[in-house]
Amino acid sequence: MENYIFIPIIFFSVIVIISAFFIVKQQTAAIIERFGKYQSIRHSGLQLKIPLVDRIAGKLSLKIQQLDVIIETKTLDDVFVRLKVSVQYKVIRDKVYDAFYKLDYPHDQITSYVFDVVRAEVPKMKLDDVFVRKDDIAIAVKSELNDAMIEYGYDIIKTLVTDIDPDSQVKAAMNRINASEREKIAAQFEGDAARILIVEKAKAEAESKRLQGQGIADQRREIARGLEESVEVLNKVGINSQEASALIVVTQHYDTLQSIGQETNSNLILLPNSPQAGSQMLNDMVASFTASNQIGEAMKNAKKKKEE
Repeated sequence: MENYIFIPIIFFSVIVIISAFFIVKQQTAAIIERFGKYQSIRHSGLQLKIPLVDRIAGKLSLKIQQLDVIIETKTLDDVFVRLKVSVQYKVIRDKVYDAFYKLDYPHDQITSYVFDVVRAEVPKMKLDDVFVRKDDIAIAVKSELNDAMIEYGYDIIKTLVTDIDPDSQVKAAMNRINASEREKIAAQFEGDAARILIVEKAKAEAESKRLQGQGIADQRREIARGLEESVEVLNKVGINSQEASALIVVTQHYDTLQSIGQETNSNLILLPNSPQAGSQMLNDMVASFTASNQIGEAMKNAKKKKEE
């Protein structure tokens, strides 16, 4: 019977001895209190405490943690915008006591500072500047948080503005502005392309006209050379230059009539076209050449007398 009395005592003793040992995980700090008073801080590994006297008041993670804060505020150009600020922080290993005893709700404290800084910075900026200068906002939040939270044993590793979300109507308006700007640029490129096409077409036409004119000039040069040879041949048989020129013109006149007659669907009318037109044209041209020679001789004589 006496043996049965010692069984509960032994069992209780085992429980007490086992409770004296505890394990602290890696990157964790355990706060030990003795009768409600701070005693020590234990880090990772197998630790020992006095049973029934010491107790684990709490544990703090030494890992880097992240807190996401959503803030709605207004910009300088009166646009409401929602910002998501991600704060990465950790408990300073040497200040676990301050982190545990000085601050009860660190998340609420950090959130309050983030709200305060963002609502002080963003109203100074226009909406476009908020997107461009989001890093400046993050730096301002980190600086303010570091100064405030270092006292409580927290180190602010980094702050990031991870999302900027304006009102849906504002986003639609911004998309319309962007689309209009792109359409304007596209129209400018299309106008430049059309202008280049017109310029190149004009250059091509000018080159074509130049080559056409050069061809006509070459053609007339060859015709003149042929006429010169014809006049020389006629001069050799006793026909003077005036008569030869008139004869060549009359010959071309009849060649033209023959060419027109070969075209069945031609609507061309050649004037004069009477049977006596050829002889009359020949007489008129000979008379005009003779008159022009007489006038030329008279002018030469007058000039010579004037010089004398």
